[in-house]
Amino acid sequence: MQISIHGKQMDLGDALRSHISDKLEDIDQKYFNRAIEAVATLAPEGNAFTKAHVSFRIGKDIFVVADAKDKDPYAAFDGAAEKVAKQLRRYKKRLRDHHERLEESNVIPAQNYVLSPEPEAIDDNHNEPTAHEPIVVADMVTNIQTMSVSEAVMRLDLSGENALLFRNAQHEGLNMIYRRTDGNVGWVDPQGNESALPKAANQS
Repeated sequence: MQISIHGKQMDLGDALRSHISDKLEDIDQKYFNRAIEAVATLAPEGNAFTKAHVSFRIGKDIFVVADAKDKDPYAAFDGAAEKVAKQLRRYKKRLRDHHERLEESNVIPAQNYVLSPEPEAIDDNHNEPTAHEPIVVADMVTNIQTMSVSEAVMRLDLSGENALLFRNAQHEGLNMIYRRTDGNVGWVDPQGNESALPKAANQS
């Protein structure tokens, strides 16, 4: 497993780097033992706090991510590392099965764009800004994986992202899950996806 440790606008020191490296190795060996990469980033977070970000890449497009904040850099990292360990502990068996299946599954390559926000309204003479195409801030390639809804929820939970687009393994149509403001997970399954079922299933 490749380990990367970064300090943004702060010197981590050899002792802290060693502590981080040992902890990341321990987590991988205890809960997965096949991680491809682990990254830890520490940075100042106002009022003398330190924010720690920990990310494990444990397979094809499978990331486990966590953040924590504390006045002590050691405590900040340990908090983020414990969140990652808790996630891996929760999904340990399902992750191994999911990882092995995904190695054989088909993916849909897709472009992933990051768009700039709409400009603020112009106050002079109460004029509104003219319509325009959004500016593309970043253009990346992503993979849309085939998985069950429960596996997609697991991936969303592990990644800490707000939404996930995937191909539903039941009917091979595109689905999306997202975090709702009430704490639940929303699931979007467009009408017509049943047409992606095999003909034999449709005839039954």
